[in-house]
Amino acid sequence: MKLKKLFIVMTLLVLILAACSNKNSSSDAAEEEDLDNLTDSGLPIVKEPIELDIFAGKAPATADDWNDVLIWNEYEEMTNINVNWDMVPHEGLSEKRNLALASGDLPDAFHSALIPVPDIFKYGQQGTFIPLNDLIEEHAPNFKSILEEYPEVEKAITFPDGNIYSFPLISDPEFSALRISEGPWIREDWLEALDMDVPETTDEFYEYLKAVKEGNPSGDESIEEIPFGAQTISGLVTYLKGSFGIGNKGKDHRFIDLDSDGESVRFYPASDNYKEMLEYIHKLYDEGLIEENIFSISPEQFYANAGEGVYGSTYNHSPAELFPGEHRDSYTGGLTLEGPHGDKAFTGIDFPSGTTGLVITSQNENPAATARWMDYFYSDEGAELFFMGIEGETFEKTEDGEYEYVEEIRDNPDGLTLDQAVAQYLTWPGGQYPGVLKEDYFKGAEGTESSKEAAEKLEPDFIEEVWPSFTYTEEENNTMTSVGADIEKYVTEMTDQFISGQTPLSEWDTYVKTLENMGLEQYMEIQQDAYERYLSN
Repeated sequence: MKLKKLFIVMTLLVLILAACSNKNSSSDAAEEEDLDNLTDSGLPIVKEPIELDIFAGKAPATADDWNDVLIWNEYEEMTNINVNWDMVPHEGLSEKRNLALASGDLPDAFHSALIPVPDIFKYGQQGTFIPLNDLIEEHAPNFKSILEEYPEVEKAITFPDGNIYSFPLISDPEFSALRISEGPWIREDWLEALDMDVPETTDEFYEYLKAVKEGNPSGDESIEEIPFGAQTISGLVTYLKGSFGIGNKGKDHRFIDLDSDGESVRFYPASDNYKEMLEYIHKLYDEGLIEENIFSISPEQFYANAGEGVYGSTYNHSPAELFPGEHRDSYTGGLTLEGPHGDKAFTGIDFPSGTTGLVITSQNENPAATARWMDYFYSDEGAELFFMGIEGETFEKTEDGEYEYVEEIRDNPDGLTLDQAVAQYLTWPGGQYPGVLKEDYFKGAEGTESSKEAAEKLEPDFIEEVWPSFTYTEEENNTMTSVGADIEKYVTEMTDQFISGQTPLSEWDTYVKTLENMGLEQYMEIQQDAYERYLSN
């Protein structure tokens, strides 16, 4: 009997040691990379060719198979690194990504895989994703230079354990049109017909919407003008927050901002300011100045309505680029509105960096080469290649030095849209990629003249500081994905109900009390700790 027990114990020890050996072998493999195969700098990256297996999320707008696309064929020749792309469509992406992570049969890297920030931290702490700090210091000079120029980006992508686990997308902080992406738009010809100027206050905005409803500015009795329409009500809420003194730290934080004391995080959906904003928007909705089905309208129906020219105002990407029909050029960018108490700020701005993008796994035998491979896309040359392609094949320079796609892409003979034509050669359509996005090379809707001109009107009122999304410890994240998620869902639902009148604003105190009972105090303690940690990074 004793011998049998001894045998069992010995067997368990062998299994444990084997498991530890397997766990260490993946990280040891990273440490045993043949650094002698790396070139000193520049391209190619390696002397003798190597291969990388990369799991990639496939957005609907991008090419089906990146294994035979111009940009990656060209980059393979430039680097001596051949990437075997495992393309996984966004439908089912989470399931396949999680299966790969759970199985232990890992690719060398995940690219554009939409990995949630909490998962990056979780798998980073487990050792599945390797810390990038040393690799950035030694093998990613372009990325390192950006972090030195914009230390707030480094603070944003650093997790509570002090590590960076992902190469993110970084947008040029000066590219205002991209950082706001969507904005307010007003029918310029209807302003003229009504003898009105672009609204500058919330009162003037109300008067304009009312005039559109009552004044038949289209001059066509068969058209029923819609004063304000959008794909969701959230755009209008975003537009008006700064007019009521809330949302003062940008779009990444839909529920918290900085209190007037300059030190405390505030849950502004429970503030008097938020209530007053809801009262204003409810008034617009109650008087028929907002599209009645804005809470349920589909994108297809919204753009169909836009094509018929019925909207007097909207909050959207540039109508000149995205609206169908003859009225697409009839809109001008709106202004930041001054609110009833003199508040005037445009808060709908993104932080210039996310946290996700490309992560390197513990099974990667060439992490330094992989870091060099990724780092190129944080250089000016890499941004040009990624967004424009190859001069003479996909783009050309104009006499004044501007970049533009060749005519076959700009005016595709097969009737393809710009994104569809670009996707035959490049892989940026669909987004979610890591790298640096510069205004000179980006030709999406935000890079057009109409978008830039609209952003310039709002720039004087941009908030001074934009917070990135905060990162949380594992324990904090467990609370945020349970208690926090319930609170945020409740706020979103009640915001819609207050605006539509389904729940009267006389029930405000009950709403606030419900938030408190749901665990708002605990939620705010976590947010305060995360904010202070962000400051100290």
